Amino acid sequence: MPSPLTWVAGVGAVAFGAGLGELLAALIAPASGPFVAVGGTLIDLAPPWAKDTAIALFGTADKIALLVGIALVVLALAALAGWLEARRPPWGRVVVLAFGTVGAVVAMTRPDAGALSWLPSAFAGAVGAIALWWLIRRLRPDDAPLTDPAPPGTRPESAPSRRSFLAWSAGAAAAGILAAVAASAMRATDAALTAIKAVVLPTPAAKAPPVPATAELDIPGLAPVITPNDEFYRIDTALVVPRVDPAEWSLRIHGMVAEEVVLTWDELLGLPLEESFTTLACVSNEVGGSLIGNALWLGYPVRELLARARPAPGADMVLSRSIDGFTASTPLEALTDDRNAILAVGMNGEPLPADHGFPVRMVVPGLYGYVSATKWITELKVTTFAADEAYWTPRGWSERGPIKLQSRIDVPRRAQGLKAGDTVIAGVAWQQGVGIEAVEVQIDDGDWRPAELAAAVSDDTWVQWSLPWKAEAGDHLLRCRATNRDGEVQTSERARPAPNGASGWHERFITVFE
Repeated sequence: MPSPLTWVAGVGAVAFGAGLGELLAALIAPASGPFVAVGGTLIDLAPPWAKDTAIALFGTADKIALLVGIALVVLALAALAGWLEARRPPWGRVVVLAFGTVGAVVAMTRPDAGALSWLPSAFAGAVGAIALWWLIRRLRPDDAPLTDPAPPGTRPESAPSRRSFLAWSAGAAAAGILAAVAASAMRATDAALTAIKAVVLPTPAAKAPPVPATAELDIPGLAPVITPNDEFYRIDTALVVPRVDPAEWSLRIHGMVAEEVVLTWDELLGLPLEESFTTLACVSNEVGGSLIGNALWLGYPVRELLARARPAPGADMVLSRSIDGFTASTPLEALTDDRNAILAVGMNGEPLPADHGFPVRMVVPGLYGYVSATKWITELKVTTFAADEAYWTPRGWSERGPIKLQSRIDVPRRAQGLKAGDTVIAGVAWQQGVGIEAVEVQIDDGDWRPAELAAAVSDDTWVQWSLPWKAEAGDHLLRCRATNRDGEVQTSERARPAPNGASGWHERFITVFE
């Protein structure tokens, strides 16, 4: 049986090749790194239950978890390649080259593939194979297959020491890791991100009304009315955030239209932009979940651009497309009625962060993000639900995604060590496009008590609520439910996020101490 040192050789060689492949990708095609290409394809192929499970377990760290998982699988296969190269050369090198070939093919099938997208993975495979051959050679004095190390004192003099071999293997792995870190740093400081800092947003032609002073209850632990950009949730299919140079950006409106429209970045900024507050929510948000946030957006109404294009009779859907190939199916009526559906260029007084769609994204009140909030948008195709389907529809999600009436308890938290006495129960409630009329709280299956609502910013945003509570020692069950402005009461029926959003009352079990 080959020495376990062969596993080390495989891991060191593959780490070296993969790291250099990521570094080459950062130089020539940032979205085509070996891990990114394979990971992106896995996301595309994942069934709805896998997406739900990943978000439920890891939340907004789901992509990091995926990359870690891919890395662990690659390391296991790398160890196998080292064993094969020692036992049955050149099959270990064949395995490593196969890694690279698969990565190259996958990279070329990505929606944003370029002419050189295949090169980083192919380069990683070739470098890894050469490194594996060289390291295995360091373990033996000749070309004979490697078997268990000779007993102490009988190792051939021409064979290097174990310490020397481990140093070479560790050095290869370290070089690969450093190359991957350098690639990440290059992506974080590239020209597109520099362009964000240079953007000066125009003065809005229509400013949003100020946030009422009574909209913020100032209760510790309660979600703020306005979510800071760096705390706003991020859920999308991009493993590497697309870097879009606004000078090269354009939006094409086509399909079932009388006149095709193409809009450049400068032309968009030259239009009379409008401010509006809108709460966005992910369809994957569980009852009581945190995949929701509220921001002040700056943008131009989509209905005005569609009016230029003049949609044809019979059209009922707009298929929006991101630069990375993601698509969303938005009902045409949601983009042509009087709601604040915009092409957003600003978020909370700043240019859109790269993570949230710079230079341009869609914001549509009243719809879940998977059918409306396309980031890094480049295309609007006027079409029909019968003729086209978006990214998530064939994966089992509803083609339309109206926001459901929801409420959430933020405080007290489960583990905050609540003491008996006067305290407060507080949270948020939302149904964008309709608005919240009331929130009620139930304690230990008792009567529903009306909570106090803070002032609403608008019907398109969430609203804070609170209820004073004299907490007694022991275990307690808290529930909340909301009523919207149309008189509809939030349902108690529990539903998971798939296929069109979660429902049910949020419950929180609390232990109160003496």
